[in-house]
Amino acid sequence: MYKIRLGTLLTLLLITPFVTGCVSTPKSSNFIGRVSVAAPEHYKVWVEHVELEASGIRHWRMPMGGVSCCWKGPYGPTGSGGSMEPFPDYIAIQWFSFAEQKFYQRLFSLPKGLKERMRKHVTYTTVMGTFSRPRKILTIGLAPGGQIVLWISNRPDNAIEVGRLQANEIEGDVSNYEVGIYNYLEKNGDYIKKHGVPTEGW
Repeated sequence: MYKIRLGTLLTLLLITPFVTGCVSTPKSSNFIGRVSVAAPEHYKVWVEHVELEASGIRHWRMPMGGVSCCWKGPYGPTGSGGSMEPFPDYIAIQWFSFAEQKFYQRLFSLPKGLKERMRKHVTYTTVMGTFSRPRKILTIGLAPGGQIVLWISNRPDNAIEVGRLQANEIEGDVSNYEVGIYNYLEKNGDYIKKHGVPTEGW
């Protein structure tokens, strides 16, 4: 089943009207963005695939795995991730939702003018002083119901939303996550029973 889902993802990438280039990375510019993945607390996901495409330049994968924070609040939106060098035109992402026991997938183009918006400096103040930095972090939020929210920031407390998307539910073998589901429900089962699994309003 893993091979089928991976093949589906790659097929989506290949039929989209852009050219996959070589794996070499061009010389770095002054601006190097970063992409991270977040999920709401108590609604852990397992990100199976993240693939990025800079048309005609580079196509690469980013390992991810389990994501259980940070949606909003003092530590979010933010999460683990990696460099966006070169800056991609497209991102494909596929994940498993432990709360819903469902698989989701989406291939999307980045919003028009996003790189320019991320390059703009934003001032923030800490106990160390006042600083001005670009909003170079793109956070992809994955919520129940297959909702995707995109933010850009240089700190979690100045993130701005730049996009909302709906992922496609796909088939998958839930039994591959049997142990993970058990451990997830041991930790979050009482919360899920009390609050349910909201699929809207994220």
